[in-house]
Amino acid sequence: MGTLDGKVALVSGSGRGIGREIALKLASEGAAVVVNDLDPTPATRTEQDIKAAGGQAVACVGSVTEDGFAERFVNTAVESFGGLDIIVNNAGYTWDTVIQKMTDEQWDTILDVHLKAPFRILRAAQPYIKANPTDYHRKVVNVSSAAGVFGNPGQSNYAAAKAGVIGLTKTLAKEWGRYKVNVNAVAFGFILTRMTDAVSGEDTFVEIGGRKIKAGVSQAVMDRVKTSNPLGRPGTPAEAAGAVYVLCAPETDYVSGQCLNVDAGSR
Repeated sequence: MGTLDGKVALVSGSGRGIGREIALKLASEGAAVVVNDLDPTPATRTEQDIKAAGGQAVACVGSVTEDGFAERFVNTAVESFGGLDIIVNNAGYTWDTVIQKMTDEQWDTILDVHLKAPFRILRAAQPYIKANPTDYHRKVVNVSSAAGVFGNPGQSNYAAAKAGVIGLTKTLAKEWGRYKVNVNAVAFGFILTRMTDAVSGEDTFVEIGGRKIKAGVSQAVMDRVKTSNPLGRPGTPAEAAGAVYVLCAPETDYVSGQCLNVDAGSR
Protein backbone atom coordinates (compact mmCIF):
# COMPACT_ATOMS: atom_id res chain seq x y z
CA MET A 1 0.00 0.00 0.00
CA GLY A 2 1.32 3.42 -0.96
CA THR A 3 0.35 6.80 0.46
CA LEU A 4 -0.66 7.93 -3.04
CA ASP A 5 -2.60 4.86 -4.16
CA GLY A 6 -5.31 5.79 -6.65
CA LYS A 7 -3.93 9.27 -7.28
CA VAL A 8 -3.00 10.63 -10.72
CA ALA A 9 -0.01 12.95 -11.08
CA LEU A 10 1.33 15.27 -13.78
CA VAL A 11 5.09 15.89 -13.56
CA SER A 12 6.51 18.22 -16.17
CA GLY A 13 10.14 17.83 -17.17
CA SER A 14 10.33 14.33 -15.73
CA GLY A 15 12.55 12.61 -18.28
CA ARG A 16 15.75 13.55 -16.50
CA GLY A 17 17.22 14.81 -13.25
CA ILE A 18 14.99 16.06 -10.47
CA GLY A 19 11.79 15.58 -12.48
CA ARG A 20 12.59 11.95 -13.18
CA GLU A 21 13.20 11.31 -9.49
CA ILE A 22 9.92 13.02 -8.61
CA ALA A 23 8.05 10.82 -11.08
CA LEU A 24 9.72 7.67 -9.76
CA LYS A 25 9.01 8.62 -6.14
CA LEU A 26 5.34 9.42 -6.70
CA ALA A 27 4.92 6.20 -8.69
CA SER A 28 6.62 4.18 -5.94
CA GLU A 29 3.97 5.48 -3.54
CA GLY A 30 1.16 4.35 -5.82
CA ALA A 31 0.42 7.33 -8.08
CA ALA A 32 -0.19 6.91 -11.79
CA VAL A 33 2.15 9.40 -13.45
CA VAL A 34 1.99 11.36 -16.68
CA VAL A 35 5.66 11.76 -17.58
CA ASN A 36 6.78 14.69 -19.71
CA ASP A 37 9.95 15.69 -21.48
CA LEU A 38 10.86 17.80 -24.47
CA ASP A 39 12.56 14.73 -25.98
CA PRO A 40 10.85 11.36 -26.45
CA THR A 41 13.78 9.15 -25.40
CA PRO A 42 14.10 10.27 -21.75
CA ALA A 43 10.33 10.51 -21.36
CA THR A 44 9.89 6.95 -22.60
CA ARG A 45 12.72 5.72 -20.40
CA THR A 46 11.10 7.11 -17.26
CA GLU A 47 7.72 5.71 -18.30
CA GLN A 48 9.21 2.26 -18.88
CA ASP A 49 11.15 2.29 -15.61
CA ILE A 50 7.97 3.07 -13.67
CA LYS A 51 6.13 0.26 -15.41
CA ALA A 52 9.01 -2.16 -14.86
CA ALA A 53 8.76 -1.46 -11.13
CA GLY A 54 5.03 -2.29 -11.19
CA GLY A 55 3.68 1.25 -11.46
CA GLN A 56 1.49 3.07 -13.95
CA ALA A 57 2.77 5.74 -16.31
CA VAL A 58 2.26 7.28 -19.70
CA ALA A 59 4.48 9.72 -21.57
CA CYS A 60 3.29 13.07 -22.88
CA VAL A 61 6.15 14.36 -25.01
CA GLY A 62 6.51 18.03 -25.88
CA SER A 63 7.62 21.45 -24.77
CA VAL A 64 5.67 22.97 -21.91
CA THR A 65 5.89 26.30 -23.76
CA GLU A 66 4.06 25.10 -26.87
CA ASP A 67 0.60 26.49 -27.51
CA GLY A 68 -1.94 23.82 -26.58
CA PHE A 69 0.49 21.72 -24.56
CA ALA A 70 -1.13 22.48 -21.20
CA GLU A 71 -4.53 21.23 -22.36
CA ARG A 72 -2.96 18.13 -23.89
CA PHE A 73 -1.04 17.42 -20.68
CA VAL A 74 -4.15 17.64 -18.51
CA ASN A 75 -6.25 15.64 -20.97
CA THR A 76 -3.64 12.88 -21.02
CA ALA A 77 -4.10 12.39 -17.28
CA VAL A 78 -7.88 12.36 -17.47
CA GLU A 79 -8.09 10.16 -20.56
CA SER A 80 -5.37 7.69 -19.50
CA PHE A 81 -6.12 7.34 -15.79
CA GLY A 82 -9.53 8.91 -15.24
CA GLY A 83 -8.55 11.80 -13.02
CA LEU A 84 -6.07 14.43 -11.86
CA ASP A 85 -4.91 14.78 -8.26
CA ILE A 86 -1.32 16.03 -8.25
CA ILE A 87 0.40 18.63 -10.42
CA VAL A 88 4.15 19.16 -10.19
CA ASN A 89 5.44 22.04 -12.31
CA ASN A 90 9.10 21.14 -12.60
CA ALA A 91 10.23 21.64 -16.22
CA GLY A 92 12.92 24.20 -16.82
CA TYR A 93 16.54 25.10 -17.36
CA THR A 94 18.85 28.09 -17.01
CA TRP A 95 20.28 30.44 -19.64
CA ASP A 96 22.56 32.76 -17.73
CA THR A 97 24.40 36.01 -18.20
CA VAL A 98 24.66 39.37 -16.47
CA ILE A 99 21.83 41.79 -17.17
CA GLN A 100 23.73 44.10 -19.54
CA LYS A 101 24.48 41.14 -21.82
CA MET A 102 21.07 39.44 -21.54
CA THR A 103 18.96 39.49 -24.69
CA ASP A 104 15.20 39.77 -24.88
CA GLU A 105 15.19 36.21 -26.20
CA GLN A 106 17.01 34.94 -23.10
CA TRP A 107 14.64 36.82 -20.81
CA ASP A 108 11.46 35.75 -22.60
CA THR A 109 12.54 32.12 -23.02
CA ILE A 110 13.27 31.59 -19.33
CA LEU A 111 10.14 33.44 -18.19
CA ASP A 112 8.07 31.35 -20.59
CA VAL A 113 9.33 27.96 -19.41
CA HIS A 114 9.46 28.70 -15.68
CA LEU A 115 6.46 30.97 -15.13
CA LYS A 116 4.13 31.10 -18.12
CA ALA A 117 4.11 27.33 -18.60
CA PRO A 118 3.06 26.54 -14.99
CA PHE A 119 0.38 29.26 -15.25
CA ARG A 120 -0.97 27.66 -18.42
CA ILE A 121 -0.97 24.14 -16.95
CA LEU A 122 -2.79 25.27 -13.82
CA ARG A 123 -5.27 27.29 -15.87
CA ALA A 124 -5.96 24.24 -18.04
CA ALA A 125 -6.48 22.06 -14.96
CA GLN A 126 -8.94 24.39 -13.21
CA PRO A 127 -12.12 23.41 -15.11
CA TYR A 128 -11.53 19.73 -14.36
CA ILE A 129 -10.70 20.36 -10.71
CA LYS A 130 -13.76 22.57 -10.22
CA ALA A 131 -16.12 20.15 -11.96
CA ASN A 132 -14.87 17.09 -10.07
CA PRO A 133 -14.85 17.70 -6.32
CA THR A 134 -13.17 15.14 -4.07
CA ASP A 135 -13.38 14.19 -0.42
CA TYR A 136 -9.59 14.27 -0.18
CA HIS A 137 -6.99 16.99 -0.74
CA ARG A 138 -5.40 17.33 -4.16
CA LYS A 139 -1.91 18.79 -4.43
CA VAL A 140 0.03 21.28 -6.52
CA VAL A 141 3.78 21.67 -6.07
CA ASN A 142 5.51 24.38 -8.09
CA VAL A 143 9.28 24.20 -8.34
CA SER A 144 10.97 27.48 -7.50
CA SER A 145 14.61 28.07 -6.57
CA ALA A 146 16.82 29.69 -3.99
CA ALA A 147 17.58 32.17 -6.79
CA GLY A 148 13.92 33.23 -6.69
CA VAL A 149 14.07 33.77 -2.93
CA PHE A 150 17.52 35.33 -2.51
CA GLY A 151 18.64 36.30 -6.04
CA ASN A 152 21.75 35.04 -7.82
CA PRO A 153 24.29 36.91 -9.97
CA GLY A 154 23.92 36.21 -13.67
CA GLN A 155 20.38 34.88 -13.30
CA SER A 156 18.09 37.90 -13.43
CA ASN A 157 15.76 36.06 -15.83
CA TYR A 158 15.71 32.82 -13.85
CA ALA A 159 15.44 34.56 -10.47
CA ALA A 160 12.57 36.74 -11.67
CA ALA A 161 10.72 33.70 -13.04
CA LYS A 162 11.23 31.68 -9.87
CA ALA A 163 10.14 34.59 -7.68
CA GLY A 164 7.02 34.79 -9.82
CA VAL A 165 6.38 31.10 -9.20
CA ILE A 166 6.19 31.82 -5.48
CA GLY A 167 3.65 34.59 -6.06
CA LEU A 168 1.63 32.30 -8.31
CA THR A 169 1.73 29.61 -5.63
CA LYS A 170 0.50 31.87 -2.85
CA THR A 171 -2.32 33.24 -4.99
CA LEU A 172 -3.51 29.82 -6.19
CA ALA A 173 -3.50 28.56 -2.59
CA LYS A 174 -6.13 31.21 -1.85
CA GLU A 175 -8.13 30.65 -5.05
CA TRP A 176 -8.14 26.84 -4.92
CA GLY A 177 -8.54 26.23 -1.21
CA ARG A 178 -12.30 25.97 -1.73
CA TYR A 179 -11.63 23.01 -4.05
CA LYS A 180 -9.64 21.19 -1.31
CA VAL A 181 -6.38 21.75 -3.20
CA ASN A 182 -3.11 22.47 -1.40
CA VAL A 183 -0.79 24.65 -3.46
CA ASN A 184 2.84 24.90 -2.33
CA ALA A 185 6.29 25.50 -3.77
CA VAL A 186 9.78 24.15 -3.18
CA ALA A 187 12.83 26.38 -3.57
CA PHE A 188 15.81 24.20 -4.37
CA GLY A 189 19.35 25.18 -3.52
CA PHE A 190 22.30 23.54 -5.26
CA ILE A 191 21.15 20.16 -6.59
CA LEU A 192 23.42 18.05 -8.79
CA THR A 193 21.90 17.71 -12.28
CA ARG A 194 23.25 17.83 -15.82
CA MET A 195 22.90 21.63 -15.66
CA THR A 196 25.03 21.98 -12.51
CA ASP A 197 27.65 19.21 -12.62
CA ALA A 198 31.17 20.57 -12.19
CA VAL A 199 33.15 20.79 -15.43
CA SER A 200 36.78 21.40 -16.20
CA GLY A 201 38.58 22.62 -19.26
CA GLU A 202 36.42 23.71 -22.17
CA ASP A 203 32.82 24.81 -21.83
CA THR A 204 30.11 22.14 -21.87
CA PHE A 205 26.80 22.66 -23.62
CA VAL A 206 23.46 20.86 -23.77
CA GLU A 207 20.92 21.24 -26.57
CA ILE A 208 17.48 22.35 -25.42
CA GLY A 209 14.78 23.31 -27.89
CA GLY A 210 17.27 23.68 -30.70
CA ARG A 211 19.51 26.00 -28.65
CA LYS A 212 22.94 25.21 -27.26
CA ILE A 213 22.87 26.20 -23.59
CA LYS A 214 26.00 26.33 -21.46
CA ALA A 215 25.85 23.76 -18.67
CA GLY A 216 27.86 22.97 -15.58
CA VAL A 217 29.75 25.11 -13.12
CA SER A 218 33.45 25.54 -12.51
CA GLN A 219 35.25 23.45 -9.95
CA ALA A 220 35.79 26.65 -7.94
CA VAL A 221 32.03 27.18 -7.70
CA MET A 222 31.55 23.56 -6.68
CA ASP A 223 34.19 23.93 -4.00
CA ARG A 224 32.45 27.04 -2.64
CA VAL A 225 29.17 25.14 -2.47
CA LYS A 226 30.81 22.45 -0.40
CA THR A 227 32.40 24.89 2.05
CA SER A 228 29.35 27.17 2.43
CA ASN A 229 26.73 24.41 2.73
CA PRO A 230 26.14 23.29 6.33
CA LEU A 231 25.98 19.67 5.15
CA GLY A 232 29.17 20.09 3.14
CA ARG A 233 27.76 18.86 -0.16
CA PRO A 234 25.22 19.55 -2.90
CA GLY A 235 21.84 17.86 -2.81
CA THR A 236 20.86 14.91 -4.97
CA PRO A 237 17.85 14.72 -7.30
CA ALA A 238 16.39 11.99 -5.09
CA GLU A 239 16.60 14.28 -2.05
CA ALA A 240 14.93 17.08 -4.01
CA ALA A 241 12.18 14.67 -5.02
CA GLY A 242 11.65 13.72 -1.39
CA ALA A 243 10.74 17.29 -0.53
CA VAL A 244 8.19 17.39 -3.34
CA TYR A 245 6.72 14.09 -2.20
CA VAL A 246 6.24 15.42 1.34
CA LEU A 247 4.03 18.20 -0.04
CA CYS A 248 2.02 15.63 -2.03
CA ALA A 249 1.40 13.33 0.93
CA PRO A 250 -1.79 13.34 3.05
CA GLU A 251 0.25 14.39 6.09
CA THR A 252 0.48 17.92 4.61
CA ASP A 253 -3.25 18.40 4.02
CA TYR A 254 -3.22 21.55 6.19
CA VAL A 255 -0.13 23.05 4.56
CA SER A 256 -0.83 25.46 1.72
CA GLY A 257 0.57 28.66 0.28
CA GLN A 258 4.07 27.85 1.53
CA CYS A 259 7.50 27.82 -0.08
CA LEU A 260 9.76 25.13 1.37
CA ASN A 261 13.46 25.99 1.08
CA VAL A 262 15.38 22.82 0.19
CA ASP A 263 18.96 24.01 0.54
CA ALA A 264 20.40 22.33 3.65
CA GLY A 265 20.13 25.61 5.54
CA SER A 266 22.58 27.42 3.28
CA ARG A 267 20.84 30.82 3.57
